[in-house]
Amino acid sequence: MTKRFRLSLAFLIVVWLASACIPSSDAPSPQGTQSALPAQETGQPKATDLPLPDWISIYFTNPDDPNAGSFRGGPDAALAEAIQGARMRVDVAIYHLNLWSIRDALLDAHRRGVQVRMVTESDNMDEEEIQQLIEAGIPVLGDRRESLMHNKFVVIDGAEVWTGSMNFTTTGAYRNDNALLRIRSSRLAENYTAEFEEMFLEDHFGDDIGSATPNPSLTINGVQIETYFSPDDGVAEHIKALIDSAASSIDFLAYSFTLDTLADAILAQATKGAAIRGVLEENQYYSNIGTDFDRFVNHGLDVNLDGNRYNMHHKTIILDDATVITGSYNFSRSAEMRNDENVLVIHCPQVAEKFEGEFMRIYQKAQP
Repeated sequence: MTKRFRLSLAFLIVVWLASACIPSSDAPSPQGTQSALPAQETGQPKATDLPLPDWISIYFTNPDDPNAGSFRGGPDAALAEAIQGARMRVDVAIYHLNLWSIRDALLDAHRRGVQVRMVTESDNMDEEEIQQLIEAGIPVLGDRRESLMHNKFVVIDGAEVWTGSMNFTTTGAYRNDNALLRIRSSRLAENYTAEFEEMFLEDHFGDDIGSATPNPSLTINGVQIETYFSPDDGVAEHIKALIDSAASSIDFLAYSFTLDTLADAILAQATKGAAIRGVLEENQYYSNIGTDFDRFVNHGLDVNLDGNRYNMHHKTIILDDATVITGSYNFSRSAEMRNDENVLVIHCPQVAEKFEGEFMRIYQKAQP
């Protein structure tokens, strides 16, 4: 192989890497929102360190930031800005809300004539901020079920979806470890609107299953995204299949991990030689019945309890540095069988790289 040929081959590889996960015509241009409290960067970045495609933004909370106690400038600021730019409709499915920024943005949208609708967990209906929305004339529907309406998503103008593990609370946005994603895609928005209206219009909550998801698997310029809603879609089976397909590594962050089906799959991959690392929420370990933490440790896996004095609230699995599973779904039987939950599977190494950086930040704090 000549030197000139080697240089040409290296150039082609770099071009190919840079073209992965590039923007899609399915998504409008980004609005340039950036959190004023960006997540602390920890761990060593990969050699590629490519930027995210412009149809997705990822925000991580930063409880370690000295300004976090102001409850200002976190991921909610970016979401509030997006709501302020809404022109037609904002649909909100949220377990708990007490953030002033989101309340004010929703009230402002309502006053401007934007249609604002909300579904929430009935146990949290008496929250002052939710009552203020109701008093302003915004329709808010509680689930009125023993199971939880545990979703955390917003659909704006049928064009973009905001979702992740973050409840819209001061604790969720500033004290707990959480993720909030913004994805600009009308087809993904169609999925989440269908799920929202299944609850808001048809009154189907929990295991009262409604209509099917319009686009359960879609692509944005070649990037595959899978959408699952629980308990409709048998989420555990899909996650297990993804774990089973992992070739070399599995990193996970879990607020709650009591679902043996998924624990068994991770342990099976460990016996095949996959590198496994994980962090679980310490408070849940001591309060949950049937947690799988001890099983992981007893099998020699590199799994630790978190170091956040509040909560490590992520529900994320990273496979082979290429695929991210994330959303509101705790790895528990309740999430699988009873609660309203949403899950995204994003097959994109650049997205995985960002989540891997967040994993390393939390993993390093969790070391015994």
